[in-house]
Amino acid sequence: MGKIKRLAGETVLYGFGSIVPRFLNFLLVRLHTDAFVPEEYSVITKLFAYVAVINTLFMFGMETAYFRFANKPGADEKKVFNITLTVVIAISTLLSLIIVLMAKPIAGFLDIASRPDLVIWLALIMFTDAVVAIPFARLRLQKKAIKFAFGKVFNIIIYVGLNVYFLKLMPGDTRDVGWVVLANLIANTFYIVFFARSLLSWRPLYDRQLSPETLRYAYPVMLTGLAGITNEMFSRITLENWLPENFYAGKSTEFALGIFGAAYKFAVLMNLAIQGFRYAAEPFFFSNAAEKNSPQLFARVNHYFIIVCCILLIGVSINLDILKYFLAKPAYWEGLHIVPVLLLSYLLLGVYYNFSVWFKLTDRTYYGTIITIGGAIITVVANYLLIPIAGYEGSSWAALLCYLGMTVACYVLGQKFYPIPYDIAKSVAYIVVTLLIVYGVNAIEIEDQLVATGFHALVIGIYLAGIYLLERKQFVKKRA
Repeated sequence: MGKIKRLAGETVLYGFGSIVPRFLNFLLVRLHTDAFVPEEYSVITKLFAYVAVINTLFMFGMETAYFRFANKPGADEKKVFNITLTVVIAISTLLSLIIVLMAKPIAGFLDIASRPDLVIWLALIMFTDAVVAIPFARLRLQKKAIKFAFGKVFNIIIYVGLNVYFLKLMPGDTRDVGWVVLANLIANTFYIVFFARSLLSWRPLYDRQLSPETLRYAYPVMLTGLAGITNEMFSRITLENWLPENFYAGKSTEFALGIFGAAYKFAVLMNLAIQGFRYAAEPFFFSNAAEKNSPQLFARVNHYFIIVCCILLIGVSINLDILKYFLAKPAYWEGLHIVPVLLLSYLLLGVYYNFSVWFKLTDRTYYGTIITIGGAIITVVANYLLIPIAGYEGSSWAALLCYLGMTVACYVLGQKFYPIPYDIAKSVAYIVVTLLIVYGVNAIEIEDQLVATGFHALVIGIYLAGIYLLERKQFVKKRA
């Protein structure tokens, strides 16, 4: 249990550096939904969906490659750092130049033909994100979680502060999505200052043996990440085009995308926990892989991970009657019924990340590529079939089908190449019982908000007590 407690502690610290910034970013939902109507908010949703996808190309899977090769016995960490950062900077510079030179046609493609400046700003945002990815990975390897958290949190404080200034405090009509992009770019310049010492110590390096090895290891990871982020963002990119006109009576497709993007923000609450866990778990898995009991350890980690995610699932899903006020305009509330499905989708994605440890530790990263491309195919087909008949609700089910398929495939293959004794039956039971409670509670209509909130708190309290009693009993049984 000591290692799991240590992992939990590191998850809290990395989570502080990941969850707090994203939570502060989540708080901007109210500011943005107050400043922009759904049609305008859809532009932000679409632009940052494309950024998330393209960012994967900029980083080229080098974060994972850095962990893999810096953790090998006798590895020269500084050499690995220089090699991986050299690849990232070279690729990012090339892609940034292409985007800047083609800013006008790209702006036309994104339906913002009059704003090629936004395309240039987005290219610079992606460049800075990529350049600091390896320095952030080094902090994780060196277990400098506090410094990691400080960098992430201070960046988002700048970003939130600039959003408040541009959209609320600056004189004149400031209702322009460009201010959101510019705030992100200015905040990202802090990263360059924060890592100035580390970046100045970098020396371009190509090693005849190690550089090709890192590239061979990284490009399947990049393809996996690209397919994975496509799974997450595809619906936000295609919903406008695949949704039939007037599907939602009297409302545009841009309106529907804005509603969907706002609802997705609540699902990000699950992703916050997953991201914090991943930052701590990736070096944890690599550093404990050689231990004799590592399969049992990894199984226990996944078990407790699912419990935490189930608590988040029920906590958010049955309190949407309060959380909806984070959306400033009531027009956005109509999409909140899809939030539990999206939360479950992210939960399965987190389980997939746990299951995926086998192909990272056995250097079979190409399996991750195959699985995630399979998920991308499910995403495309499911969105194509479901959006015309179910709108953005169909997109939420497409995400669930995608991550369910990926999780099952990763588990089946993993048991063949790197068996880990996951307690699948218990995990499924936790998830199913949680969902039954969520939909059962949400089916009960209580008009008095105070009574409803008290009832929801009571349900969560009983739920937590049940988990405590069940897990405590199992723990005592194992010790005996």
